[in-house]
Formats: sequence, structure tokens, C-alpha cells
Amino acid sequence: MSAPGPYAAARRTLSTGQRVGLAAVGVLLVAGVTLATTPTLIAVVAVLSAAYVAAFAERLLLLHRAIHDPGLIVVDPDDARACPDADLPLYTVLVPAYQEPEVLPHLLAAIGRLEYPADRLEVLLLLEEDDEATYAAARAAASPPYLRVVRVPYSEPRTKPKACNIGLEIARGDFVTIFDAEDRPEPLQLRRAVAAFRRLPPSVACLQAKLGFFNHKQNILTQWFTAEYAMWFEHMLPGLVRQDAPVPLGGTSNHFRTEVLRELGGWDPFNVTEDADLGVRLYRRGYRTLILDSVTLEEANSDAINWLKQRSRWYKGYLQTWLVHSRQPLRRCREMGLVTYLRFNLFVGGTPLLAIINPIFWALTLMWFVGRVGFVHALFPAWLLYASLVCLVAGNFTFVYVNVLAARATGLPGLVFRSVLSLAYWVLMSLAAAKAMVQLVLAPSFWEKTTHGLGATPLPPPSDPLPDDVVPAAVAAAVEGPTIDRPVAAIPSAAGTSIALETGSVHA
Repeated sequence: MSAPGPYAAARRTLSTGQRVGLAAVGVLLVAGVTLATTPTLIAVVAVLSAAYVAAFAERLLLLHRAIHDPGLIVVDPDDARACPDADLPLYTVLVPAYQEPEVLPHLLAAIGRLEYPADRLEVLLLLEEDDEATYAAARAAASPPYLRVVRVPYSEPRTKPKACNIGLEIARGDFVTIFDAEDRPEPLQLRRAVAAFRRLPPSVACLQAKLGFFNHKQNILTQWFTAEYAMWFEHMLPGLVRQDAPVPLGGTSNHFRTEVLRELGGWDPFNVTEDADLGVRLYRRGYRTLILDSVTLEEANSDAINWLKQRSRWYKGYLQTWLVHSRQPLRRCREMGLVTYLRFNLFVGGTPLLAIINPIFWALTLMWFVGRVGFVHALFPAWLLYASLVCLVAGNFTFVYVNVLAARATGLPGLVFRSVLSLAYWVLMSLAAAKAMVQLVLAPSFWEKTTHGLGATPLPPPSDPLPDDVVPAAVAAAVEGPTIDRPVAAIPSAAGTSIALETGSVHA
């Protein structure tokens, strides 16, 4: 993985074929609007309305399948604990963190509560070279023998997947997972994953644990976010599994067979939702992802500006993933099957694109009902008007209905009522989608940092500092970047051996 390889696909936003196709569509639209304005605009509205109907129908189908047969991988606690410690495989946990000194002790404490033997655990804390604050927080926190600090050398792009690729290169575990700095995984999650992998066929290369929030009560934004996550991990992703469709992974608590992850070349360092991209690549290579019935709690964004930063990055990454896997569409149809490929476009591409288009239809609806503007009337002949009204009512009902069902499934008091008001959440989504589109053009691989710790509970008590023999190491990045002097150093392992690797400057 010392070179970008074929999976740095998001390095280019558009392929040559996509540029030509986009230009051709643009020329046709301009010509159509110039020569036959009203018929062209009616055709555009009709196509977009059909896309809305298809997207909403797909969501309802996913909901139906998830409710009737969620297909979750359930491992009860006794089965998870049945394996003797000596028979457990070495498990690598990657923790990419940047500017997270306040919340890092939470994660280290949560990892310390994992029911997994310390001598079978390897935790790689991946810190950027210039992130002295988080490095100082790591040194001041607990120092279990399985924890190693890896300093990631400066190179572009400065993204989470680039850091994870560096961790993957030196990982020794048979299985690997990722935890974000604010995560609080369920203590039995690793044991459940091991037990599940051992009883599943090798074609199941990834288990995605469910995600939830520990600060759902903080304000109405965190409650909307909680209902949305419940919809995503309780209904949408299980529905995709039941459809045998690609599963866009969550950014944390996805568990992999290490050899498969290396076979695929790791994560695309230029994709800002590297998890979603990896889920699609797994599917294209014939591997499958299942949902593990284990929950990792995260911090829901409680600040609207911070939420917009995070959501715009997610939407931008979904657009990147959609564009990457829409290249050579005939080949993709052969790989996935026509129906699955269409569903991929609806789910991964449709999610941000419909959020971008929503304000246009809101404005047209407002002008129709309030001002009876003439050109709006011309855009909607009777057949299209009634179809659009069905789309408006059914679409809004679908969105609210799915959120209410998800909120009810959480059992959290008050969340159902908040979900009824979640149409206001659409406005934030559209703002984030518009921002994502702008950044896709101007800064496609820019990773906009999300601030954590705004809803954290009190920090756990500090423990012994990290020992001075923790070597801040870095390996050659999996992407092209500035040349780095790379003397060889050794990182002591949990078993007392050492791993030789190429390092950047040492900051011990």
C-alpha cells in the first residue's frame, strides 16, 4: 500500500467520460430551454418528480423488509464469552484522531472496558504529526500495554482514511475495527464480532455495528439526529442487507477481516466518506456486509453550525462515492446487476441530490399556493400537477412516518413527538447538501473537522501517563505527498516483540 493504487479513485472528481456526459447534458438543456422553454422545463420537472417517487418507494421497501426480517447478526452474551481468552484472535483497533484532547480520555476508558484480553488486543492511536495537544492528552491518560501511538506524517490529503491506511499497514490483528475519538463501544462488541465471523462464511468480510448517541436529550437537534440514526441503523441498512445490495458503512465500529481489507487496498484517502465507498467496493468484489446487533454510542452534534460541517462532509462523500462507482456504468451493471445498480444510484446518489433539489420544489410550491405565479402554472400541466401532489404528500408522509417508526423503536420518551416535527430538519439537510456541492467543486478532499466534546459527560479520572518508550512512528502514506526522511524504527508490540517500519520524525 505504498502507492495510491486503483482505489485512490476519488482523487479525480469526474472521469473524462463523466465530464463529456455532463457537458453534453448541459448543452442539451441550454438548447432545449432556448428553443422550447416550457416543454423542456416540464420534462425536467417530470424526471425529477419520478426520481422522488422512486427514492421514496425504495425507502418504504427497505423499511418493509427491515421490519419483517431485519437479518441482524445476534450473538448472545454467553456465546460471546464462551471462547477462552487463549483462543481469541489478535484484534486491532484503529483510532484516528485529530485535535481531540478533551474527548480522547473517554474513548481510552471505553476501550479499557472492553471484555477482551489485553494480550490479544492492539490499539493504534493515529495522530497527525502536528497534533501535539492530542498527543499530550494520550501521554497523560492510561497506558495499557496494548496501546501504541502512531504519528501520521504530513502529506495531502489530510484525511481520516489516509491515517487508517497507515494503521492498516502495521496492524497485526486478524480482525480490524475503527473507533472514533468520542465513541463508547459496547464492552462485548469485539467478542460478538469474533463469534459471528467464525460462524459466517468467508464471503462476509465486514460486520457493521449499530450506532447511537449518548447525548440524545441535549436539545431538539440531537433528538432529530438520534431518530435519524435509528432509522439508518435499524431500518435502512438492514433493509439493504435483505435486498443483497451494497451497504454504505458507518464511519466507525465496522469490523473487517484484515486480509480482505488489505486485498481491497484499504480506504480511498481522497474520499471523505471512505466508509461508504468501501462498502460499495466490498460488494463489487463479491464480499458481503452484515449488521451486528451491538451498539456503539457516539456524540450527536448539538450545535447547528457544527452539524452542518459534519453533514456537508457526509453529503460530499456520498457524491464522491456515487460519482466514482458510476464510472463505466455498463460494467457496474454487470458487476452488481441492473436492479442493484439502480438502487445504488437511488440510495447513495439520491440522498444528497434530492436534498439539494428540495428547496427548488419548496419555492415552486410556495409560489403556487401563495402567489399563483403564472410560469409555475405553466410548468405543471394537469397530469404532472397531480403526480407532483402525490409526490409531495407521499414523500413528506414517508419521511415523517419512517422517522416516527424509528423513534418509537428506540423506546426513548419524547422522541416520537420530536420526529413529527422533523420536517424542519430538511432545511438543515438542504443547506448542508448545497454546501457539499460547492465543496465538491472547490475542495473535494477537504476534511472539515467536526468539534466533539460539546455534549460529553465528565471525563474519567486520569491514570498513569504513557511510557516514554512509545515511539511516535509513521509509515509511508498510501497516497502521494511530500518526500519524508524515513529512518527505520521499532514499535514495541503487546507481546514484547517489535515491528520494523518506516518512520517520520520522532517526537517522543
